[in-house]
Amino acid sequence: MQVTILVIDSFGIGALPDARAFGDAGSNTALHICQQVPGKKWPTLKQLGLGNCSFLVEGDLPGCEAVEHPSASWGVMAEKSPGKDTTTGHWEIAGIELKRAFHTFSQEHPSFPAELVEAFEEATGRKMLGNVAASGTEIIQELGEEHLETGFPIVYTSADSVFQIAAHEEIIPVEELYRICRISRKLVDSYHVARVIARPFTGTAGNFTRTRNRRDFSIDMPYGSVLEHLQESGVHTVGVGKIGDIFLEKGLTESFHDRGNTACLERTRERMCRKKTERELVFLNLVDTDMIYGHRRDVEGYYRAVQEIDTALPGMMDALSKGDVLIITADHGCDPTYKGSDHTREYVPLLVYRKGSSGKDLGIRKGFSDVAQSLCTLFETEPNRNGTSFF
Repeated sequence: MQVTILVIDSFGIGALPDARAFGDAGSNTALHICQQVPGKKWPTLKQLGLGNCSFLVEGDLPGCEAVEHPSASWGVMAEKSPGKDTTTGHWEIAGIELKRAFHTFSQEHPSFPAELVEAFEEATGRKMLGNVAASGTEIIQELGEEHLETGFPIVYTSADSVFQIAAHEEIIPVEELYRICRISRKLVDSYHVARVIARPFTGTAGNFTRTRNRRDFSIDMPYGSVLEHLQESGVHTVGVGKIGDIFLEKGLTESFHDRGNTACLERTRERMCRKKTERELVFLNLVDTDMIYGHRRDVEGYYRAVQEIDTALPGMMDALSKGDVLIITADHGCDPTYKGSDHTREYVPLLVYRKGSSGKDLGIRKGFSDVAQSLCTLFETEPNRNGTSFF
């Protein structure tokens, strides 16, 4: 048996009841995309039951409405952990529920404490440019020329718990940037920061472009995820995309750091087409919806990215054997019509397609960790510490 978890990064489906506390009241990534892009949308996701998911919290998605007999089981999940970021969302999907939110730095300049700046500059041997909360695409245009002249990395944050380091690949080679990030990871551990992110870019003044050599360096997990639990129980576990970075490669038998949705979808399709001789979990993140379109508030681009996923799904579903399971969900929201450029605190859709089985209403789930518990049911292992199985 093979189970695949496909995370459409930031594809939220309606503001959570506590969204106002996060500054996200009224956000709804899927709905607002559908409202702004005319016509029929995402036929495969529609037939699986995406519109039925939406109907549980906020009514129909225009062009992707609820269907009478979805081919998948459908529901939505509310996040228990106090956050709306990649690490918090993926960890909860894998059964880790956080009680304490990750630390976020000041949105005002200077963002970082003086002692952290001093430690960074001493440990890396390089001065810091930036020290501010900013859009990643905007700050490299603003400070890129100074970076070329000085060789100093651009260091910035956002509303999320991140310490981001941008550098031109010809000034600070990618491997050296990764080394600086590993040093920084140790420095920000005491601040309880979720991720240090390498943000390489290329180009010339006024025309800088970020490359796909981004890499995330996550904080260590408070306890083992369901990936480790399943691996110890004899399940072959596979990470695709940035899953390995998010989980520090722990609990993964194989880890493929494919970059971009197209490559990650193809890797997963190939995996599904292999002759299955063992129990296997494939866990992939499709980051383009969030990184390229959500944060940049590009509604049309976000729609097209989901359309690419939708187009790839039939081939992936055809590759499943009877009893195999495909779970489609998200890790948070990033409403491209909402104010600012940050994530939004939202419900996420839950679509569970099992070859040879009919769909049912899974309702509003009280935590993403229901996915982890359901994996334990499917693979017939000891229960996970959190969550309620939907099988």
